[in-house]
Amino acid sequence: MSKRKRVPVSDDAEHPERREILMMQEPTSTQPAPVVPVASAPPPLGFGRVFADTMLLGRYKEGKGWQELSCVPRHELSLDPAAAVLHYGQALFEGLKAFYGADGKVRVFRLDAHLARMHGGTERLAMPGLDIAKMREGVLDLLSRTKGAIPRGKGEAMYLRPLVIADEGFLGVRPAKEYIFLVLLSPVGDYYEGGMRPLKIWVEREHVRAAPGGLGAVKTAANYAASLAAAHRAKEHGFDQVLWLDAVERRYLEEVGTMNLFLRIGDEVITPPLDGGTILGGITRQSSLTLLREWGVPVSERRISIEEVAAAGKAGTLKEVFGTGTAAVVAPVGELVWGKERIHVGAESTISDRLRAEITGVQYGTIEDKHGWVTLV
Repeated sequence: MSKRKRVPVSDDAEHPERREILMMQEPTSTQPAPVVPVASAPPPLGFGRVFADTMLLGRYKEGKGWQELSCVPRHELSLDPAAAVLHYGQALFEGLKAFYGADGKVRVFRLDAHLARMHGGTERLAMPGLDIAKMREGVLDLLSRTKGAIPRGKGEAMYLRPLVIADEGFLGVRPAKEYIFLVLLSPVGDYYEGGMRPLKIWVEREHVRAAPGGLGAVKTAANYAASLAAAHRAKEHGFDQVLWLDAVERRYLEEVGTMNLFLRIGDEVITPPLDGGTILGGITRQSSLTLLREWGVPVSERRISIEEVAAAGKAGTLKEVFGTGTAAVVAPVGELVWGKERIHVGAESTISDRLRAEITGVQYGTIEDKHGWVTLV
């Protein structure tokens, strides 16, 4: 009988057929191998449903700093019911990806930029700053140990979720003195089920995602909790996501779902600016701006109102609308609905297609990394 080797990938109860992936080795017996029925192909990975069995874990205590990071089996966390994260929301996270290239090399896309952004967010949440060098070394060690779990299919990658939470047990409104840092690994496929397609977006007029002086520019749990009700309601009515307007005048565009927003009106590509402190400075956004400027595309970081977008739609000059982010890379928008008004987006995808091809090419190693964006594992 053939021996079986377990690949360190686990899944949730929704897809038990992915819980154990078996690789058949050459039989040691001279007898004919038994006929094994061909199993049906497992379902697509999707996003955030499958997890590797290993994670990175470290702890912080006031006066001692960040302790040594360790690669450990993925396990449940034990938290005091009075843990600060449960009561006062001190939770900060990141999201980035590692890719298996056709050349057999594993590349992490913009690791240093993601760790720097996370470190920058600690101050806003009154957390201790990160030891970036130590975290970077830990992430690369984790990936080197789990290369076998990184998927190699088209459009697939290993999603990394660094997380810092306050786990000191106390009831009192002050910054915690103890924290956990961990990195989860999740093999992923397409972010949108069924693959990439033009998205149908609801322009949200009632709820707001972030206000000036708030947490909109930080990748914190509270930032996303504020978006859930409106996003859920939009999906119940057949929309893929919401387009957020500013909290003051309810006119100016901010983010689309959990992505940064880009529009092409005529020959100009526009994205909302970050100076208001309400928009997360996306790493894919930053990469896209760098490429657009190198290509000589007229690009502006400026405020743009929903009225201007609607007018461009009526005039036929709204050529493209798309979102950028780690999960989806570049996601085209096909329709915007603002109250009773449907805003027509042109069928062109010249800019969004080019950006997606360039960024994914760098990620998978088929295009030269001219900017030093990838880190080899």
